Amino acid sequence: MEKNYKMTICYDGSRYYGWEHQPDRDTIQGKLEAVLTRMCGTFIDVIGAGRTDAGVHAKAMVANAVMDTRLEPDEIRDYMNRYLPDDIAVKEVREASERFHARYKAVGKLYCYTCYDGPVKPVFQRKYVTVLDYQPDVEKMRQAATYLEGKHDFKSFCGNPRMKKSTVRIVDKIEIVRKGGFIYFNFHGTGFLQNMVRILTGTLLEVGKGKIKPEQIPEILEACDRQKAGPTAPPGGLCLMKVDY
Repeated sequence: MEKNYKMTICYDGSRYYGWEHQPDRDTIQGKLEAVLTRMCGTFIDVIGAGRTDAGVHAKAMVANAVMDTRLEPDEIRDYMNRYLPDDIAVKEVREASERFHARYKAVGKLYCYTCYDGPVKPVFQRKYVTVLDYQPDVEKMRQAATYLEGKHDFKSFCGNPRMKKSTVRIVDKIEIVRKGGFIYFNFHGTGFLQNMVRILTGTLLEVGKGKIKPEQIPEILEACDRQKAGPTAPPGGLCLMKVDY
């Protein structure tokens, strides 16, 4: 009998072309579907809570799949972990209601972007941080972040110039925390546009450098022009931390 299963997955996205299935390219969704299809003997469609970009990581991506299997949820988890590559792990599998949909039912997401500006290069974290060759002004970045919180049209922060749907989103909290040489940018919102967290981070770093003033952020938002915002920060520093339901 077919049942809907909810999965929590973590992955190191360094060598993948993002979440979304692509022909002839390694993707997270593609790897999961291949293993579950092998397990069930028929193609299994895996639906993710979002589509992380190439090179972006996740500590708790949520996905669901409808499957006909006699295996218990823990056995499904163990089977997947046996056959998935070392840089993808399934933390939990649970039976879900048939109405559960990982993307449509999500009400919030938390992303963390990590930068490092300390004196000694972070050898063991190098794949998960963006190393800066300057020390940004954290206080100024915090001031700028307050203008980005709330409900806005984030078209200036969208990496897809052909986006036809609404670019209005709610970012309810941006926290910038320094711990030694590490700077953590935590973004919580109802949903994010393509490359949006990386463009927000790139723009805040420009503020930290003194190239953009905090009070210029409202103009950048109002312009609805990608050229007005800062650069897209590299993917390796970004990690999806949590999906809310």
